[in-house]
Amino acid sequence: MDTTQKNFIEALRDRDIRLFIGSVSFFTLGSRALAVVIGFQIYQLTHSVFALGLLGLVEAIPAISLVLLGGYVADHHNRRRILLYTRAASCLCAITLCLLSLNHQATSVLGLYAVIFLAGVARGFADPANTAFEAQVVPRNLTINAASWISGSWISCSVIGPAVIGFIFDAWGAAGSYLTITGFFILSWLSTLFIGPKPQPMPQQKEPFFKSIAIGWNFVFGNQALWGAMVLDLFAVLFGGAIALLPAFANDILHVGAKGLGLLNASTSLGALVVMLASTHYAPRLIAQAGRNLLFSVLGFGISIFIFAFSTNFWLSMAMLFLSGMFDGVSMVIRRSMVRLLSPDHMRGRISAVSWIFICSSNELGAFESGMLAAWIGLVPCVAVGGIITIVIVALTALRAPQLRRLSFDPHTLQRRL
Repeated sequence: MDTTQKNFIEALRDRDIRLFIGSVSFFTLGSRALAVVIGFQIYQLTHSVFALGLLGLVEAIPAISLVLLGGYVADHHNRRRILLYTRAASCLCAITLCLLSLNHQATSVLGLYAVIFLAGVARGFADPANTAFEAQVVPRNLTINAASWISGSWISCSVIGPAVIGFIFDAWGAAGSYLTITGFFILSWLSTLFIGPKPQPMPQQKEPFFKSIAIGWNFVFGNQALWGAMVLDLFAVLFGGAIALLPAFANDILHVGAKGLGLLNASTSLGALVVMLASTHYAPRLIAQAGRNLLFSVLGFGISIFIFAFSTNFWLSMAMLFLSGMFDGVSMVIRRSMVRLLSPDHMRGRISAVSWIFICSSNELGAFESGMLAAWIGLVPCVAVGGIITIVIVALTALRAPQLRRLSFDPHTLQRRL
């Protein structure tokens, strides 16, 4: 085996890293498939973009309100155990959705919202614990290679989950889809269970909750590169994201049904997958000029979304979503590496929680914003305006956050260049 190939699979030689990848992969298969099914099911029941926006809000409220507590818990309690509890909760939520959907005519939209709310509660604790636990599982010298494999696996499953579940939905309906999703969550729980115990650095003394949370926020906002990247991602996805509205595009504009919706969702993730696979070789080059590359990737994302808004051709729409996924993939690799490399070990849970606040806000609140705006000005203008706002935000960030713009790392030592 030559040196290049050996370096390419170096992280995969570690059993626990493989299990962690399995945990992330199976959970992603389930969660991304769940997003497609619940969105299409609610749109079928209501035919309302407002209802799609409300779905994002229902998940965002618990996820955002609890993620800071989740970060505190992740820094003061066993992260592996937290993941086992929250993965089990996801299984129960999926089973409940299956039961609610057995009789299509009697399906309660409020009941579906209630279960998604509970899933958001679990996510508020799971996300920071998962991000922080990754740092325990992955040695520092394998950070970039492992991050590329983990992100690549996440994106691969983000392609497969939505693409497959659309066909399952058409064949077996919502109940059969939720039962399949339950199976994915169970496999994720088992993968997490078999990861060996890891030493976890704990705070030398437990600070009061609010003081502890404040320390994490102060660290992030004292580092312009960190908060600049988080704010950039927040507003780009908040205004430029079109994923929440895909059920309406698939049903009313492109007329492609559940199968087409699954493929549209998969297109975005497939674009990101291409980047993730390339980054297993070239990630050090991406973070060598991290700030510049991050800004260009978000700019490309905004342009792709703007073109998608006006497309009435299924293949052009898929192509634009594919490109948006590629640009988002570059952004994801850079931001994931930045949070890992710029965070002290004993604060990873709290810093991850701050990061997830921005991610949850951009994704779920972005879905709510998109639903509200689409109900007000129309589906196509809503997405087009979002693309324009994203482009403007990139320009403003480049001007107002010079430390982010100039951020770079030594690709060999992974140390920040000053």
